[in-house]
Order: sequence, then structure tokens, then C-alpha cells
Amino acid sequence: MKTRNWLIGIGLVCLTACADTKSGDVSGRFDADEALAYCDAQVRRTLDELAQRDGGVDYTMMPRNIADSASHWYCSKVTKDEWCAGFWPGILWYDYEYTNDPAIRQEAEKFTASLEYLTYEPAYDHDLGFLMFCSYGNGYRLTRNESYRQAILRSAEALSALFNPKVGTMLSWPRNVAMFGGHNTIMDNMINLEMLFWAAKNGGDKKLYDMAVSHADTTMKYHFRPDYTSYHVAVYDTLTGEFVKGVTHQGYDDNSMWARGQAWAIYGYTVVYRETKEPRFLDFVQKVADVYLEHLPDDYVPYWDFNDPAIPYAPRDASAACVVASALLELSGYVSPEKGQEYKKAAVCMLESLSSDKYRSGKSKPAFLLHSTGNYPSHSEIDAAIIYADYYYIEALMRLKQMKQMKS
Repeated sequence: MKTRNWLIGIGLVCLTACADTKSGDVSGRFDADEALAYCDAQVRRTLDELAQRDGGVDYTMMPRNIADSASHWYCSKVTKDEWCAGFWPGILWYDYEYTNDPAIRQEAEKFTASLEYLTYEPAYDHDLGFLMFCSYGNGYRLTRNESYRQAILRSAEALSALFNPKVGTMLSWPRNVAMFGGHNTIMDNMINLEMLFWAAKNGGDKKLYDMAVSHADTTMKYHFRPDYTSYHVAVYDTLTGEFVKGVTHQGYDDNSMWARGQAWAIYGYTVVYRETKEPRFLDFVQKVADVYLEHLPDDYVPYWDFNDPAIPYAPRDASAACVVASALLELSGYVSPEKGQEYKKAAVCMLESLSSDKYRSGKSKPAFLLHSTGNYPSHSEIDAAIIYADYYYIEALMRLKQMKQMKS
């Protein structure tokens, strides 16, 4: 297998070093409240910036990224093909959960409402889960607004139309079937299973649960190499359902471990175990997480692809670190106490690095974090502040804060 230029041993040494600097419960050594207060300040900066634009706040325009050379948010229109449109409303809901500020809730409601029309449309692609569950899902969790529940149920039903029973997974990109030569399923799709699981137990069709489990099982069988690293894209014969090949779309090459793809897998299978309690998923997600952890650089923030030969001069991907930190905090509660402490320590190490001056945007930009990589092969969003990094960062911080509260 080519391009396996692992940073041998570095990740394991750094894991030990980070753990050695702490004793007992490491969550007590990291100030999640300070980090959340920083996020709140940046949220308010963003709201002020949006309000000061010509015409005031346009609730159909969502913060998407800030280029390395820029100081202000580039915003994108809420459309069916703008997969990031749900993250900013989700951030606002998390900030409201932290602050209990009714003004933040009002902004969250207004930005969330701009997505509603998508719930009446056929699914354009798998990203409907990102769009609707980060926004409406968090909104319903905090408000129990019945209209939000109905919006999620409509979205889950629309998403289920992409499921191919011959293959056993959802089609990720209908527009790219010809390009890949068949039914394509990308690792990112694992995140959208959460909406199907939720809908199945909150008034939706029970078939949604079965589809999600089938997708997870099929992905587990074909989307990973023997060492538990993942392909970005699995391609299947649309008619027979047979696996054709594993390839990349956003990674270094077909056999490399694209950092955010592995992050999606860790997060996705953590959710699948939570919803099914099936031991095979818990065993599997630990293997997927461990290979990621074993090869991290010394600050716990991965390079955009673990096999880029330009390492250590390759770009980092803070967004992957945020996704994994959030996932590991949840996963730490499902595994043995020893393994749980290992995962919790790793997550806190990630958050410590992300909360340092190296990765915080600080006064330079109204985003939370710097140094994420969107789509390196397409030369898009490289070394940028990206909205989904901020979303999973504040989610991880809220999870850590709640874990600490539960212990006190």
C-alpha cells in the first residue's frame, strides 16, 4: 500500500507526554468555561459584523469561511447545495445553551427558519442531515418546538429516498454517479445517520432505523482497509449492489488517510453505537479511533491528510481535531474506564491545543479557530477559518462542561 509514510511513534509519545502533565481527571485542568466565554464573544462579534453589512442582517446568508488573508466572514446563501448552511444556526443554539441569553436564542430562531423551505424539497444529496440536524436538531433539543420536530421528520423522510436497498447505503452525491462510475457513498454520510435514528424514535417511520444500521454495516464492511483507515468514497454497482472500489475525492490519494474522513468515521460510529448498543460497533469505532490517535502530530491537530509527503510543511486541519474531540468525549462514556480515560485525555489535549494562541482566531477574525483545510485537492479553503470547525469546537466544549458538571 503506497504513501504509508506514518509519523512512527510521534503520536504515541505525545499521547503519553500530554497524559503525564495531568493527574486524575484531566477535565479539571482545562477551563471549558473560559473557552466557551471566548466563543460567545466571537459569536457576538459575528452578529455585529452581519448587522453592519449593507441592508443589515440577511438571515438567508450564513457565515462559511474566512480566508487566511481575510478578516471578515464570507457568507453563502442557504440553498440545497450549500452543505454548510446549518452550522451557524447550530453554533447559535449551543451559545444560547451556554449563555441562556434570549437575544442569542432569537438570532438562532431567525437563522434556523431560513432553512425551513429545504424540508419540503427532495433531498439534493446526503448533506440534508448536516443542514437540518445541526440547526433544527439542536433547536428542538433546547426548545421542544413542535414545528422543529416536524421539520426534522420531513427532512429524514426526504433523506431516506437516497437509500439503495441493493447496496445497503444511501447515495451521497446523485450528481456524481457518472463521475465515480456507480453508487457513491462518502464517509461524511455517517454523520447524517443521526437524523435517521432520531426520527425513527420521535414519530418517523421505523424503516429509518433499519436504513441507518444497514448503511453503517455496509460502510464498516467496505469503506475501511485492514488497518482501519478509511477511504473517502466507496463506489458500488448501482444495479447489483456489489462493491466496486474505494477512492478519494478530498484526500491525498486513494490509499491515504484523509484526516477529516477518519474524523467523520469516529464521530459517526460513536453515534451508531449510542443508538444501537450493538457491541460490534463499539469494538469497531475503537479501532478506527486508535489508528487516528496513534499517528497524530505532537499538538494533537492533524495535518489535512496523514500521508501527505509534504509533512511537516503540509496544512493542518483544525476541523478534524474538533470533530474527533467531540466524538471522543462521548465515546469515553461507552468504553472501559481505562479506555475512557485515555480517550478523554486525548480529547482534552486536542481542546487545549485548539484553544491556544496558535489556533484561536482571537482579535484577527470573528471566527473561533484558524488553520482548517476544506478541500485541498480543489485548492479550496486551505488554512482558513471554517464554520464547521467552530461548530464542532463549541459542541466539544459544551460536552466537556457537562461531563464536569455531572461529576461535581
